[in-house]
Amino acid sequence: MNPIDGAEFLPPPTLARHQQAAWRTQAMHVARHSRFYRKLWEGRIPPEDLGELPSLPLSDKHQLRQSQAAHPPFGDYLAAGRDTATRLHRTSGTTGQAMNLALSARDCRTTETVGGRCHRAAGLGPGHTVVHCLNYQMWIGGVTDHMTLEATGALVVPFGVGGTELLIRTIREVGITAISCTPSYPAVLERVLAEKFPGVKPRDLGLKLGLFGGEAGLDDPALRERIRGTWGMEPRNANYGVSDVFSNFAAQCEHDTRLHFMAADVLWPELIDPESAVPVPLVAGAEGELVLTHLVRDCQPLVRFRTGDIIAVDETEPCLCGRTGFRFRVIGRSDDMVVVRGLNLFPTMVAAVLGEMPELSGDYRIVLDGPPPYDRLPLRVERAPTAPDAPDLAARVAAAVKARLGATAEVTVLPPGTLPVTEGKTRRVIRSDR
Repeated sequence: MNPIDGAEFLPPPTLARHQQAAWRTQAMHVARHSRFYRKLWEGRIPPEDLGELPSLPLSDKHQLRQSQAAHPPFGDYLAAGRDTATRLHRTSGTTGQAMNLALSARDCRTTETVGGRCHRAAGLGPGHTVVHCLNYQMWIGGVTDHMTLEATGALVVPFGVGGTELLIRTIREVGITAISCTPSYPAVLERVLAEKFPGVKPRDLGLKLGLFGGEAGLDDPALRERIRGTWGMEPRNANYGVSDVFSNFAAQCEHDTRLHFMAADVLWPELIDPESAVPVPLVAGAEGELVLTHLVRDCQPLVRFRTGDIIAVDETEPCLCGRTGFRFRVIGRSDDMVVVRGLNLFPTMVAAVLGEMPELSGDYRIVLDGPPPYDRLPLRVERAPTAPDAPDLAARVAAAVKARLGATAEVTVLPPGTLPVTEGKTRRVIRSDR
């Protein structure tokens, strides 16, 4: 089975027939060729009906790490001969040991097709010149996302990370109109502009479209308005993915800032309660951990894979743009959740509070120096460059966190530019035990 052209616009009944047929083929492939899943399933035959998928046990990243450690380099969930693989990637290792990813030629094409849907939905297409500023050094967000950008018909500049001064000169000289990067990277560009290009304002670069991914934050309206006001470009949440599954399978459109699920023809989604692992119906208003199953994958197919991402499903009806996938928000990661006196807090929730305070830069860290339980939220925030040093600022931040989130925060206000900025992913929760 292969992806369907225009699958993101198909009505659910039409998709359902394809999904069932694709799963029957994929289930047979996994059962025959994946030692990992044969062992996990303890000899059980996978159900033919996707509705019965919860009868199979869940799989997770810890199990995959163990598999690769015991069967290097790709683990015993490699379900095709090594000569079938045409590309090797490595995960960023943001949440632990980096993983080796093997993709066949068909896996690559499928990934690029789905990612292309996402970037097109976000507004990229022929006529754009886009610079791609994610790491090309083995990470799947580099060359693979580059190919998804090309799938839109845009002219793509493969810049990668590092050399920010050269990037600024390239944007100006080439006439680049769009940038693909993390949401925190524009702040890096702003600092370099101020230091190395006096008199040049961010909006002078001429960027019109920002395609962001790899980090949380764009759900915050204050961040979007700041990007618009500073850069004169439209920020789009254009690149949501899980490296072990697909580099990009959800993005927003021009009508709705929420993420549209774009991979229904090749990827089966479920929700579970993150603590009990009990299935949660995927309906409007539901919240839970996202669980994914490949319907089309040769090399490293995953079945009922726990992503660790906690999402809220807002809409299941078609969008004004005509796309039929459910629309959702990422609340946070289960491993980034901080429990303070029984309150489940995610970095995105903290960011939403800080984003409403113009005295702050918006950058922050939650620094956990010991193991749980926690009775306070240890929060380091950064003063905005133009804001004066106010002795009551820490107290006002703590009061805002208490009013909005119900948690007591222990706030440290840092001078502008104190927190390190990065061209890659920014970790907001720092744990001393990791």
